Amino acid sequence: MEGVVFKRQLQIRWVGRITDFLLAGMVVGPLAAPFLAASGLPLLPLIAKIIYFMGAHVCPQPDMGVALVPPYIMAVCMRCYGTVAGLLITRVLYGVTGGKGFYWLSQYGWSGVAIATVLMMAYPVELAAEVLGWWSFNNQVVTLFGLITGLAWGLFTMPILHENGRSRSVAAFSKSPYRQEFGA
Repeated sequence: MEGVVFKRQLQIRWVGRITDFLLAGMVVGPLAAPFLAASGLPLLPLIAKIIYFMGAHVCPQPDMGVALVPPYIMAVCMRCYGTVAGLLITRVLYGVTGGKGFYWLSQYGWSGVAIATVLMMAYPVELAAEVLGWWSFNNQVVTLFGLITGLAWGLFTMPILHENGRSRSVAAFSKSPYRQEFGA
């Protein structure tokens, strides 16, 4: 009996830990890159180059980053950083609420997927509008659209990533009438 209790205390929620680590890197990295690049210390500009390389491969407009230490800019644009900020806000909210609340979209099954998908389209719709020339790049506008996308993404995924064992979110999908209707 003692062994079972001890075993439970040592269980680590690896998925949640890994996603928290990645989120921390996404929050700190783009902000730190210009400071690391400008430092002039031996190894720090190399770390900045790695961050800039990663930013260039995930951000559609990394050259639109905010200049924090001129001439060095953030590793991503504010649209992408708004998305990261939305994810951070939902992670903190999940930590405070423990995943309890009407706003966690994964509890609604396929309806939650639909709501999250529509809200996550804020980022690509705004980017498309800019590319099509309907408006020009504006840091406040792109940050807001990125934030909406990040909040939607986080409100759907945080309970899935951080709940113990078989989450209620996954259970909601298995009991969904849509699943039975489509023979899944």
